[in-house]
Amino acid sequence: MKDGVKNTFLSQANGPVGSKPMNDKERLARLQDELMNIQLKYQKELEKYEKENKELKKQLLLQKEKLRGGKIRKIKKSLIDMYSEVLDELSEYDSAYNIQDHLPRVVVIGDQSAGKTSVLEMIAQARIFPRGAGEMMTKSPVKVTLSEGPYHVAQFKDSKREFDLTKESELVALRNEIELRMKNSVKNNQTISNEVISLSVKGPGLQRMVLVDLPGIISTETQGMAQHTKDSIARLAKVYMSNPNAIILCIQDGSIDAERSNVTDLVSKMDPNGKRTIFVMTKFDMAESNQFNPDRIKKILEGKLFPMKALGYFAVITGRGNVNDSIESIRDYEEEFFSKSRLFREGILLPNQMTTRNLSMAVSECFWKMVKESIEQQADTFKASRFNLETEWKNTFPKLRELDRDELFEKARGEILDEVINLAQIKAKEWEDLLNKLLLDQSSNYIIKNIYMPAAQTDSLGSFNTTVDIKLRHWAEKQLPQKCVEVGTLALMQEFEKLITKEQTKKNHDNLLDGLKEAIREAASQCHKWDTKAMDSLRVIQSNALEDRSVPDKQSWESAIVFMEGMIREKLKEIQDQIKEFKGPSLKERWLKWKNFTPDQILRSATINELEKLQKSFDRLKQHLDRDELTAVKKNLQAQKIDVDEEFINETWSYVYKQNFMLKKLSVCADCRNFFFYYQKGFTEQGVECQDVILFWRLKKMLNITANALRQQIVNIEVRRMEREIKEILDDYAQDQQFKKQLLTGKRVELAEELKRVRQIQEKLEEFIHALNNEKN
Repeated sequence: MKDGVKNTFLSQANGPVGSKPMNDKERLARLQDELMNIQLKYQKELEKYEKENKELKKQLLLQKEKLRGGKIRKIKKSLIDMYSEVLDELSEYDSAYNIQDHLPRVVVIGDQSAGKTSVLEMIAQARIFPRGAGEMMTKSPVKVTLSEGPYHVAQFKDSKREFDLTKESELVALRNEIELRMKNSVKNNQTISNEVISLSVKGPGLQRMVLVDLPGIISTETQGMAQHTKDSIARLAKVYMSNPNAIILCIQDGSIDAERSNVTDLVSKMDPNGKRTIFVMTKFDMAESNQFNPDRIKKILEGKLFPMKALGYFAVITGRGNVNDSIESIRDYEEEFFSKSRLFREGILLPNQMTTRNLSMAVSECFWKMVKESIEQQADTFKASRFNLETEWKNTFPKLRELDRDELFEKARGEILDEVINLAQIKAKEWEDLLNKLLLDQSSNYIIKNIYMPAAQTDSLGSFNTTVDIKLRHWAEKQLPQKCVEVGTLALMQEFEKLITKEQTKKNHDNLLDGLKEAIREAASQCHKWDTKAMDSLRVIQSNALEDRSVPDKQSWESAIVFMEGMIREKLKEIQDQIKEFKGPSLKERWLKWKNFTPDQILRSATINELEKLQKSFDRLKQHLDRDELTAVKKNLQAQKIDVDEEFINETWSYVYKQNFMLKKLSVCADCRNFFFYYQKGFTEQGVECQDVILFWRLKKMLNITANALRQQIVNIEVRRMEREIKEILDDYAQDQQFKKQLLTGKRVELAEELKRVRQIQEKLEEFIHALNNEKN
């Protein structure tokens, strides 16, 4: 039987019965053709089954998405997505313990315009990257996570938008977004960036893996490139290739001489034994048509031409020179070309060395092999790091919880909002006492200088009251409401600060949050604006209060006198302190403290003495000196060899006059203390001028009513508005990691942050390992 089959096969090899017998060379060529046809038939059958398998998987994934009743179920995170999240965590992790990221990813590296991005697009089965005519388009690392899914979509790590890769408009939008992100990542007039753009691509039949597309290696810096761009690109490539578990996908342009390539030398230095390098020759159709020596291509694909070694060697075609060609048309062209390839038929190119389909499966297989070999070791490294950090925390901060920066911020948020709520719990008397004090501080100078003193210079009671009414009305209409609103805001912020400061004095206070709280309080103080309607309401209330001239009882009369006396004494002390400064040190101060007169003090002291002598001759106080009086004072000073001008004398007289004015008004307070009986009976001709008391009663009543109105505004409206404003400030700051890092700092925070990141990475690693083991089983 066997002999029969053998004879049949040999007879077929020798040609049809009756034909001329073949020589050995012809027989060998015929056998090679038949073997080639069998291989092509096998490849087509394999592609057919893969296509059917892809369709079945798509239907299965769609069925799994739906629950009974048609409701969409949340899809469980895929294994490759879990792995990609681990890589993202590691890329953002900055460890003080020098734990390095040694997890595998496929690093795509090649000379500029060698076709590396096109290789990646063929593997992803979509034109997802920006393109340009010979210019550098990849300006930052792009991490692409490929996974299988029912729909062909892409999504950025930091975005919820999905791009439908079956629509050209969506592909254009995706390419534009990638290009924009690359431009934004390049800063300080550089050409490339180290910032990683993370992108996931899902689709039926995609091989699961993580690839990183890097800027192309260049030999010369062209015009427009930043200085040292060539070295920056090489340095970036070395960083990614230095990972001992990174798979290096080395892309070589087949259309140019191999000697012109820069990438092979770089790769051979990083992986001299070729244990993790896969070599890919692109533009193989051009290589075959340009190459007169087939043995040269054979040497390249066998790893005998370059000093670089590799796990495998592949030949691919990723385009035909037209950027508008679809991935499907390029793949069809690629398979058709290799089926007719002269080098394939001559046995120089093996079937498993050609097409991006075979390349994709080989890279994915290598990727998962290295993942399975290295993942446990990486998890053990982080487990040991976590133990070290937890031990350090227990020894350094044994009584404190491990709160990272975000948790501390939330703790501060709660405490600040509690203090805002406590503002409404402050007693009404405390609010009104504070508001009265602030209102008096802010308005006393204006009252004395612009209302009381001008009115006191009038000649009659009627003129006094008229002047007072005019000036009070002008003040109430133009300035007072705005000033009171400012006082209300000041009182609100003072009480808020007081509550925060009070919290800091408690025994178990955590001073780590003080800087953050102060920054938020300051921001609230700057952004809080009082309700504008309040000013209109205050204007009416204050005008009505100032119109009321009647003092209802003796107690009110006495309170007005106390109010008047207090304001006058405070102003008198300011004036006397200034006059004391004018006169210079006393005899005691000169002897005990070794103080001496300044030239200005000598002039002021002499001038004050002369003015005090002059004012004793006046029947009534004069606010301004006339020409004769100024001349007399000046001559008396010249006799003492002191020369001053009239402006100097007038300035000094203003202080002497104010002092005497205040002293006189203090005596009025004493004289009017028991005058309420006569005021009540309507007798004003008692030789005592008490219209001043009525003025200060009107002012006191207005300030009390204003304080009450402001207190109600604060408690009922402004505290709530302030709470909303602080919440908005907190929400903004919560998104500002740099702000939180600046204000929440120190060993405790940094250690908690480190511990949080290590735990997150370890948990993700263990979750991935568990899922990986389940998939194996």
